[in-house]
Amino acid sequence: MTKKHSVKRMQLPKFKRRLTSAEEFQIMSMVLDKFLWIGAGLMAWGLFQAIGGDGNTGLYFILTGAIVLVLFSVVIVREFEHLR
Repeated sequence: MTKKHSVKRMQLPKFKRRLTSAEEFQIMSMVLDKFLWIGAGLMAWGLFQAIGGDGNTGLYFILTGAIVLVLFSVVIVREFEHLR
């Protein structure tokens, strides 16, 4: 019979590294930049759909992109006020 080996887990340090406000802003801007691209892409796809095909489908995509961009701007304003 074989013995069961105990698995030792890596111990994490007891302190947590805090980000500076500049580092926090850089990370936030990288993540939220993706939402900007998604919103602009949805609006562009909606415009393409509205011109070339069904107008209602295009309108829905344009509205969805606008909602994403509004949410993006709300999050950015909230984070800027938080950093002050």
